[in-house]
Parts: sequence; C-alpha cells; structure tokens
Amino acid sequence: MNLVQINNIDHADLRITPRAGADFGDAANQALIFPAEFEQVQREFGIIFRRRDEGVQAYALLGLDRDENLYLSDDHWTSRYVPASHQRGPFSIGMVRAPGDAVAEPMLQVDLDDMRVGGDAGLPLFLEHGGNTPYLDHVTGVLRLLYEGMDTAPAAYAALDEAGLLTPVTLTVDVSEERRYTIPDVLVVDMEQMAALTGEPLERLHASGVLRLAILAAASLGNIQQLIARKQPLLSEIG
Repeated sequence: MNLVQINNIDHADLRITPRAGADFGDAANQALIFPAEFEQVQREFGIIFRRRDEGVQAYALLGLDRDENLYLSDDHWTSRYVPASHQRGPFSIGMVRAPGDAVAEPMLQVDLDDMRVGGDAGLPLFLEHGGNTPYLDHVTGVLRLLYEGMDTAPAAYAALDEAGLLTPVTLTVDVSEERRYTIPDVLVVDMEQMAALTGEPLERLHASGVLRLAILAAASLGNIQQLIARKQPLLSEIG
C-alpha cells in the first residue's frame, strides 16, 4: 500500500478506473453501512445489525454463502445502489496535522499501488485548470459519509438498542425445498416493541431520527426475497 495525499499539482494527470471485484474486497456477503445511507440501502438490500466489541454495527446483506456477493457480476455491481464502504475504491481519509496545528484534519488519500490507479483510460481527478472533476466530488462525498458515519453511528445504534428495538434472531432463508440457509447472531428491529413505543421515548427517538432508521431497517428485510431470486439460478446450475 502506498497512500499519498491528493493535490491538484502532483496528481493533475492521475486517472482512476472505477471497477469492482474480489480483488478489491467486493466478494463479501455483508457490507458495513452507516445511517446516512439507510434510505438508499433499504430499497435494495436487507439491513441487519450485529453486536461487535466496539458496539452495534449495521450491515447490508449481499449473499448467503461465504465470500458471496450476489450483486456482483465480473467487474461491476448490478444493484442500483452500492454501499459507501465499497464505493470509495482506492481512496481513504487520512488524518494530517500541519506544522504548528494541534488538531489533525481529515484529508483525501489514494493508494498508488491499487490496480485501479493510473493508466490513460480512467477518469481524471482534476479539470484542466485545477478544479475537481465530478468524479472526485463524488468520491469526496462518499468519504465524507463514511467519516461522519463512523462518528455518528455508534450513538444512533446504541439508542436503538437501549430502547429495546433490536432483538437477536437467527435468520432462516429457504432458497428451495432442499436448500436452507441460516444467518446466526443477527439483530433485527423488533416490530412489536416499536409499535408499543409511546410518550417521551417515542418522541425522543423520532426527534433524533433514530426511529426513522428503525422503520427503514424493518422495511428492508423484504429484500431478502431478492437474495433468494438471485441465488436460485446459481443453485440450478450446480444441481
């Protein structure tokens, strides 16, 4: 890995070829997601929660077998939305402290060793006279979502948990009469508990936007049918 901070002088001619694949970490059956993208995620994927050492985290379900992304075809995603954690490509945020500054600032970095970086066929980062291209603006927005999400998500998910809206389950997915998948150690929104909310707890969750996250996550589970529909032809090919 060769991370460098991007600027419009040293990287005026740098080009990136956006593409996906197992080589870039896209062959995974779950993707880490953040509150700001729940609305887009719930239109395409099932949203689940898991309890980790660092607290509750949210994920989009992408597949049923290990290292399986049913929304990945060759070098591109077939879904209408791609989770931000996978949109970022070879870019990341680095905390940089300028000489004399007490606080480090987040800065855009790119991995020059990434296979998507360089060449003449990719997308430029900067316009001819130094301004950002639409592609670089998009990447900056994705990284801002991730950076802010890492800061705001823990409190939002903790509020869901403390309100009793997350219940542990083992998801059962019947792909056919012969094939059943189980997804253990999952937290999903408890619809009965959410319906029972009243008074100050309900008002607090509504005002903070956390109630909306619960509603979106609960509605998203209907997308597991999409997983089944995408998985069934693969099983037919095997069988």
